[in-house]
Amino acid sequence: MTETAEFPLVAPPPLKKGDTFGIIAPSGPWKDDEFRRGIEILENRGFKVRVPDPLPVHRSYLAGSDEQRLETLRQAWRDPGIRAVMPVRGGYGVLRLLNSIDYKAIRANPKVLVGFSDVSALLQAVYRYGNLLTFHGPMLTTLGKCDPASLEFLFDRLTGKTDSLKPDRLKILKGGSSSGIIVGGNLTTLTHLVATGYEISWQGKIVFLEDVGESPYRIDRLFTHLYMAGRFRDLRGLILGEFTGCGDQEEIWSRVGELFRNEEFPIWADFPVGHGLRNYTLPVGVQAKMDSAEKKLSFNFPAPS
Repeated sequence: MTETAEFPLVAPPPLKKGDTFGIIAPSGPWKDDEFRRGIEILENRGFKVRVPDPLPVHRSYLAGSDEQRLETLRQAWRDPGIRAVMPVRGGYGVLRLLNSIDYKAIRANPKVLVGFSDVSALLQAVYRYGNLLTFHGPMLTTLGKCDPASLEFLFDRLTGKTDSLKPDRLKILKGGSSSGIIVGGNLTTLTHLVATGYEISWQGKIVFLEDVGESPYRIDRLFTHLYMAGRFRDLRGLILGEFTGCGDQEEIWSRVGELFRNEEFPIWADFPVGHGLRNYTLPVGVQAKMDSAEKKLSFNFPAPS
Protein backbone atom coordinates (compact mmCIF):
# COMPACT_ATOMS: atom_id res chain seq x y z
CA MET A 1 0.00 0.00 0.00
CA THR A 2 1.12 3.54 -0.73
CA GLU A 3 -0.04 6.60 1.16
CA THR A 4 -1.86 9.48 -0.54
CA ALA A 5 1.04 11.90 -0.08
CA GLU A 6 3.06 10.11 -2.77
CA PHE A 7 0.43 10.54 -5.50
CA PRO A 8 -1.71 13.48 -6.64
CA LEU A 9 -5.36 13.33 -5.59
CA VAL A 10 -7.59 11.82 -8.28
CA ALA A 11 -10.96 13.50 -8.83
CA PRO A 12 -13.64 11.40 -10.54
CA PRO A 13 -15.55 13.07 -13.39
CA PRO A 14 -18.86 14.71 -12.35
CA LEU A 15 -21.96 12.67 -13.06
CA LYS A 16 -24.56 13.45 -15.68
CA LYS A 17 -28.03 12.11 -16.33
CA GLY A 18 -27.93 8.68 -17.89
CA ASP A 19 -24.87 7.60 -15.91
CA THR A 20 -25.03 4.37 -13.93
CA PHE A 21 -24.83 3.90 -10.17
CA GLY A 22 -23.34 0.57 -9.10
CA ILE A 23 -24.78 -0.61 -5.79
CA ILE A 24 -22.50 -2.35 -3.28
CA ALA A 25 -23.23 -4.06 0.03
CA PRO A 26 -20.09 -3.76 2.20
CA SER A 27 -21.76 -3.56 5.60
CA GLY A 28 -25.08 -4.56 7.16
CA PRO A 29 -28.40 -6.02 5.95
CA TRP A 30 -31.25 -3.80 4.74
CA LYS A 31 -35.00 -3.50 4.47
CA ASP A 32 -36.34 -4.36 1.03
CA ASP A 33 -38.78 -1.44 0.90
CA GLU A 34 -35.98 1.06 1.58
CA PHE A 35 -33.83 -0.68 -1.05
CA ARG A 36 -36.54 -0.36 -3.69
CA ARG A 37 -37.30 3.24 -2.72
CA GLY A 38 -33.64 4.20 -3.14
CA ILE A 39 -33.49 2.71 -6.64
CA GLU A 40 -36.69 4.54 -7.54
CA ILE A 41 -35.22 7.88 -6.41
CA LEU A 42 -32.03 7.40 -8.45
CA GLU A 43 -34.00 6.40 -11.55
CA ASN A 44 -36.41 9.31 -11.15
CA ARG A 45 -33.37 11.60 -11.15
CA GLY A 46 -32.39 10.26 -14.55
CA PHE A 47 -29.73 7.73 -13.51
CA LYS A 48 -29.44 4.02 -14.23
CA VAL A 49 -28.88 1.53 -11.41
CA ARG A 50 -26.98 -1.75 -11.45
CA VAL A 51 -27.25 -4.07 -8.43
CA PRO A 52 -24.87 -6.94 -7.54
CA ASP A 53 -25.51 -10.30 -9.16
CA PRO A 54 -26.16 -12.22 -7.06
CA LEU A 55 -27.12 -10.10 -4.06
CA PRO A 56 -25.35 -11.24 -0.86
CA VAL A 57 -27.34 -13.45 1.49
CA HIS A 58 -27.87 -11.71 4.83
CA ARG A 59 -25.94 -13.19 7.75
CA SER A 60 -27.05 -11.77 11.13
CA TYR A 61 -25.60 -8.24 11.41
CA LEU A 62 -23.83 -8.47 8.03
CA ALA A 63 -25.20 -8.19 4.49
CA GLY A 64 -23.38 -11.41 3.61
CA SER A 65 -20.05 -13.19 3.99
CA ASP A 66 -16.86 -11.15 3.72
CA GLU A 67 -16.22 -12.56 0.23
CA GLN A 68 -19.77 -11.84 -0.94
CA ARG A 69 -19.66 -8.26 0.31
CA LEU A 70 -16.20 -7.69 -1.13
CA GLU A 71 -17.34 -9.08 -4.49
CA THR A 72 -20.04 -6.39 -4.74
CA LEU A 73 -17.27 -3.78 -4.58
CA ARG A 74 -15.13 -5.63 -7.12
CA GLN A 75 -18.08 -5.93 -9.53
CA ALA A 76 -18.87 -2.23 -9.35
CA TRP A 77 -15.28 -1.09 -9.75
CA ARG A 78 -14.32 -3.29 -12.68
CA ASP A 79 -17.52 -2.54 -14.64
CA PRO A 80 -16.62 0.25 -17.12
CA GLY A 81 -20.28 1.20 -17.46
CA ILE A 82 -20.55 2.21 -13.80
CA ARG A 83 -19.66 5.82 -13.03
CA ALA A 84 -20.71 6.03 -9.37
CA VAL A 85 -20.60 3.56 -6.48
CA MET A 86 -23.16 3.75 -3.68
CA PRO A 87 -23.51 1.33 -0.73
CA VAL A 88 -26.90 0.00 0.25
CA ARG A 89 -26.37 1.00 3.88
CA GLY A 90 -23.84 1.18 6.72
CA GLY A 91 -24.02 -0.61 10.05
CA TYR A 92 -20.87 -2.70 10.41
CA GLY A 93 -18.66 -4.77 8.15
CA VAL A 94 -16.33 -2.48 6.16
CA LEU A 95 -13.52 -2.90 8.67
CA ARG A 96 -13.34 -6.61 7.83
CA LEU A 97 -12.82 -5.87 4.12
CA LEU A 98 -10.17 -3.14 4.11
CA ASN A 99 -7.13 -5.47 3.90
CA SER A 100 -8.56 -7.24 0.84
CA ILE A 101 -9.39 -4.25 -1.38
CA ASP A 102 -7.35 -3.64 -4.54
CA TYR A 103 -6.54 0.06 -4.12
CA LYS A 104 -4.39 0.15 -7.27
CA ALA A 105 -7.42 -0.86 -9.31
CA ILE A 106 -9.45 1.88 -7.63
CA ARG A 107 -6.79 4.47 -8.39
CA ALA A 108 -6.63 3.34 -12.02
CA ASN A 109 -10.42 3.54 -12.50
CA PRO A 110 -11.70 6.64 -10.69
CA LYS A 111 -15.41 6.61 -9.90
CA VAL A 112 -17.65 8.60 -7.60
CA LEU A 113 -17.88 6.87 -4.21
CA VAL A 114 -20.49 8.19 -1.78
CA GLY A 115 -21.63 6.93 1.63
CA PHE A 116 -21.46 7.53 5.37
CA SER A 117 -21.71 5.83 8.78
CA ASP A 118 -19.70 2.56 8.70
CA VAL A 119 -18.76 3.43 5.12
CA SER A 120 -16.63 6.27 6.56
CA ALA A 121 -13.90 3.64 6.91
CA LEU A 122 -14.11 2.84 3.18
CA LEU A 123 -14.08 6.52 2.21
CA GLN A 124 -10.97 7.08 4.29
CA ALA A 125 -9.17 3.95 3.03
CA VAL A 126 -9.94 4.77 -0.61
CA TYR A 127 -8.78 8.37 -0.08
CA ARG A 128 -5.56 7.23 1.58
CA TYR A 129 -4.54 4.30 -0.60
CA GLY A 130 -6.53 4.91 -3.78
CA ASN A 131 -5.74 8.64 -3.77
CA LEU A 132 -9.35 9.19 -4.78
CA LEU A 133 -11.59 12.08 -3.78
CA THR A 134 -14.63 10.53 -2.08
CA PHE A 135 -17.96 11.87 -0.83
CA HIS A 136 -19.58 11.59 2.60
CA GLY A 137 -23.30 11.55 1.88
CA PRO A 138 -26.55 9.55 1.65
CA MET A 139 -26.69 5.88 0.68
CA LEU A 140 -29.32 3.84 -1.16
CA THR A 141 -31.56 3.03 1.82
CA THR A 142 -31.28 6.52 3.31
CA LEU A 143 -32.22 8.43 0.15
CA GLY A 144 -35.90 8.15 1.03
CA LYS A 145 -35.25 9.49 4.55
CA CYS A 146 -33.34 12.65 3.60
CA ASP A 147 -35.02 16.03 3.64
CA PRO A 148 -35.49 17.57 0.17
CA ALA A 149 -32.60 20.03 0.61
CA SER A 150 -30.13 17.25 1.45
CA LEU A 151 -31.28 15.19 -1.51
CA GLU A 152 -30.98 18.16 -3.84
CA PHE A 153 -27.49 18.98 -2.56
CA LEU A 154 -26.37 15.37 -3.09
CA PHE A 155 -27.17 15.45 -6.80
CA ASP A 156 -25.92 19.02 -7.22
CA ARG A 157 -22.59 18.06 -5.67
CA LEU A 158 -22.14 14.79 -7.58
CA THR A 159 -22.92 16.51 -10.87
CA GLY A 160 -20.47 19.33 -10.11
CA LYS A 161 -23.04 22.12 -9.77
CA THR A 162 -21.90 23.53 -6.40
CA ASP A 163 -18.67 24.13 -4.51
CA SER A 164 -19.95 25.69 -1.28
CA LEU A 165 -22.49 25.23 1.46
CA LYS A 166 -24.31 27.71 3.73
CA PRO A 167 -26.49 25.75 6.18
CA ASP A 168 -29.84 27.23 7.15
CA ARG A 169 -28.86 26.80 10.79
CA LEU A 170 -25.41 26.59 12.33
CA LYS A 171 -24.00 26.98 15.83
CA ILE A 172 -20.65 28.81 15.97
CA LEU A 173 -18.88 27.51 19.08
CA LYS A 174 -15.66 29.31 18.19
CA GLY A 175 -15.41 31.82 15.36
CA GLY A 176 -12.78 32.63 12.80
CA SER A 177 -11.75 31.52 9.34
CA SER A 178 -9.44 28.67 8.40
CA SER A 179 -8.43 26.55 5.42
CA GLY A 180 -7.23 22.97 5.12
CA ILE A 181 -7.93 19.57 3.62
CA ILE A 182 -11.34 18.37 4.81
CA VAL A 183 -11.73 14.82 6.14
CA GLY A 184 -14.03 13.08 8.59
CA GLY A 185 -17.07 10.92 9.05
CA ASN A 186 -18.57 8.77 11.77
CA LEU A 187 -16.84 9.35 15.11
CA THR A 188 -17.05 5.74 16.35
CA THR A 189 -15.94 4.26 13.02
CA LEU A 190 -12.96 6.57 12.64
CA THR A 191 -11.89 5.96 16.24
CA HIS A 192 -11.74 2.25 15.42
CA LEU A 193 -9.22 3.04 12.65
CA VAL A 194 -6.75 4.52 15.15
CA ALA A 195 -3.42 2.62 15.12
CA THR A 196 -4.40 0.71 11.97
CA GLY A 197 -2.92 1.21 8.53
CA TYR A 198 -6.06 3.08 7.49
CA GLU A 199 -5.82 5.94 9.94
CA ILE A 200 -4.90 9.29 8.40
CA SER A 201 -3.36 12.21 10.24
CA TRP A 202 -5.74 15.05 11.09
CA GLN A 203 -2.89 17.52 11.56
CA GLY A 204 -3.43 20.62 9.44
CA LYS A 205 -6.91 19.45 8.41
CA ILE A 206 -10.52 20.46 8.87
CA VAL A 207 -12.31 17.51 10.49
CA PHE A 208 -16.08 16.84 10.50
CA LEU A 209 -17.60 14.26 12.86
CA GLU A 210 -21.05 12.81 13.52
CA ASP A 211 -22.56 9.80 15.26
CA VAL A 212 -25.78 7.97 16.07
CA GLY A 213 -27.21 5.92 18.93
CA GLU A 214 -24.30 6.35 21.33
CA SER A 215 -24.83 7.21 25.00
CA PRO A 216 -23.56 10.66 26.03
CA TYR A 217 -20.78 9.15 28.11
CA ARG A 218 -19.60 7.13 25.11
CA ILE A 219 -19.42 10.26 22.96
CA ASP A 220 -17.49 11.97 25.77
CA ARG A 221 -15.14 8.98 26.01
CA LEU A 222 -14.50 8.93 22.24
CA PHE A 223 -13.64 12.64 22.09
CA THR A 224 -11.54 12.43 25.25
CA HIS A 225 -9.64 9.38 24.01
CA LEU A 226 -8.84 10.97 20.66
CA TYR A 227 -7.79 14.19 22.39
CA MET A 228 -5.50 12.39 24.86
CA ALA A 229 -4.04 10.34 21.99
CA GLY A 230 -3.06 13.56 20.21
CA ARG A 231 -5.33 13.00 17.23
CA PHE A 232 -6.74 16.53 17.41
CA ARG A 233 -3.32 18.20 17.57
CA ASP A 234 -2.85 21.09 15.12
CA LEU A 235 -6.32 20.99 13.58
CA ARG A 236 -7.35 23.76 11.20
CA GLY A 237 -11.01 23.43 12.10
CA LEU A 238 -13.62 21.16 13.68
CA ILE A 239 -17.18 20.66 12.42
CA LEU A 240 -19.68 18.78 14.59
CA GLY A 241 -22.52 17.25 12.63
CA GLU A 242 -25.64 15.77 14.14
CA PHE A 243 -25.33 13.28 17.00
CA THR A 244 -28.67 11.58 16.50
CA GLY A 245 -29.95 9.67 19.51
CA CYS A 246 -26.83 10.56 21.52
CA GLY A 247 -28.50 12.65 24.21
CA ASP A 248 -28.42 16.40 24.64
CA GLN A 249 -26.55 17.98 21.71
CA GLU A 250 -25.56 20.99 23.80
CA GLU A 251 -23.96 18.68 26.36
CA ILE A 252 -21.74 17.31 23.58
CA TRP A 253 -20.91 20.83 22.40
CA SER A 254 -20.03 21.80 25.96
CA ARG A 255 -17.62 18.88 26.36
CA VAL A 256 -15.95 19.71 23.04
CA GLY A 257 -15.65 23.32 24.20
CA GLU A 258 -13.88 22.16 27.36
CA LEU A 259 -11.40 20.04 25.43
CA PHE A 260 -10.55 22.79 22.96
CA ARG A 261 -10.87 25.87 25.15
CA ASN A 262 -7.23 26.83 24.52
CA GLU A 263 -7.30 26.24 20.75
CA GLU A 264 -7.70 29.01 18.18
CA PHE A 265 -9.24 27.16 15.22
CA PRO A 266 -12.94 27.61 14.39
CA ILE A 267 -15.43 25.10 15.78
CA TRP A 268 -18.94 24.73 14.35
CA ALA A 269 -21.84 22.60 15.59
CA ASP A 270 -25.31 21.53 14.44
CA PHE A 271 -23.92 21.14 10.93
CA PRO A 272 -26.29 19.26 8.56
CA VAL A 273 -24.34 16.03 8.23
CA GLY A 274 -25.12 12.70 9.88
CA HIS A 275 -27.86 10.15 10.47
CA GLY A 276 -30.79 12.58 10.68
CA LEU A 277 -32.97 14.04 7.97
CA ARG A 278 -30.29 16.66 7.25
CA ASN A 279 -27.33 14.94 5.62
CA TYR A 280 -25.54 17.20 3.18
CA THR A 281 -22.84 15.69 0.99
CA LEU A 282 -19.26 16.66 1.88
CA PRO A 283 -16.10 15.81 -0.08
CA VAL A 284 -13.29 13.94 1.65
CA GLY A 285 -9.78 15.01 0.66
CA VAL A 286 -10.15 18.43 -0.98
CA GLN A 287 -9.06 21.87 0.16
CA ALA A 288 -11.84 23.61 2.12
CA LYS A 289 -12.41 26.92 3.89
CA MET A 290 -14.47 27.63 7.00
CA ASP A 291 -15.74 31.21 7.11
CA SER A 292 -17.55 31.83 10.40
CA ALA A 293 -18.57 35.37 9.52
CA GLU A 294 -20.36 34.15 6.39
CA LYS A 295 -21.33 30.81 7.98
CA LYS A 296 -20.06 29.25 4.78
CA LEU A 297 -18.03 26.15 3.96
CA SER A 298 -16.43 26.25 0.52
CA PHE A 299 -14.37 23.73 -1.45
CA ASN A 300 -11.60 23.92 -4.02
CA PHE A 301 -12.03 20.85 -6.21
CA PRO A 302 -9.16 19.62 -8.39
CA ALA A 303 -9.79 19.16 -12.09
CA PRO A 304 -11.37 15.76 -12.89
CA SER A 305 -8.94 13.06 -14.01
